[in-house]
Amino acid sequence: MKSRAMARAGAVAALGLLAGGAARAQGPLVDRIAAVRNGTVRFAYGVREGICGDGETFIRDRSRGDDNITTFEARGGREWRYRDCEPGPARVAVTREDGEVTRVRLYVGGAWGRGVGEVTDLGTVSAPAAARALVAIAARARRSDQAIFAAMIADSAVVWPDLLALAKNDAVLKPVRKDAVFWLSQIAGDAATRGLTDLAEDEHGDRDVREQAVFALSQLPRDEGVPILIHVARSNRDPALRRKALFWLGQSDDPRALALFEEILARGHER
Repeated sequence: MKSRAMARAGAVAALGLLAGGAARAQGPLVDRIAAVRNGTVRFAYGVREGICGDGETFIRDRSRGDDNITTFEARGGREWRYRDCEPGPARVAVTREDGEVTRVRLYVGGAWGRGVGEVTDLGTVSAPAAARALVAIAARARRSDQAIFAAMIADSAVVWPDLLALAKNDAVLKPVRKDAVFWLSQIAGDAATRGLTDLAEDEHGDRDVREQAVFALSQLPRDEGVPILIHVARSNRDPALRRKALFWLGQSDDPRALALFEEILARGHER
């Protein structure tokens, strides 16, 4: 009970930290969601080019040149391939019980039905405002993947600074921080990559989160990820993190990784 209370207190503090900047610019949306103690809050917003869905069972993401599918209902099998894919809007339903977020549901396309129980419909909101509110919600949720994904697909939203703050915040639940690290790896530019490096190198950080950061670095394009992984493998003080970095370097098929392996093995042989 004590650990749960501490986790909840930490999550509340995290919401304040993350929503602080958002609340100044987008406060009304964050506040309007928080004002509902029990019931469902729903709102809609525009999505990035390449995002579409059928409003019910799947979301398709072609925004990065590939074709990623998120499905929500297995009973249709692969029938999503034959369904219409509408380019938005995103629709989010946030369920709250006793002032806590218990569920976040995301759809793209389609339209709202009547809903069950008390429903507060906020209509269509600004996409950047929605993204920042959703990251703030993720800071409190035990399952944050839907909230962060919903933020990721918002049109014209720059979410990586808030995600990085979320990933670095020890007061936030570990699964939420790991979700944030995963999504950072999907959008990492130079600034976000530096943030992932800092996470991996943080000697006082949570081990699982640091390992997730190493994995995220392995997902970057070679010219971005491999040099950082080599640095981690050479100099990180944590043997487990060095082993993780070496493992992912081994999957990279990069000649620089092979040169590092040769150097390490030769050095060991000399001893």
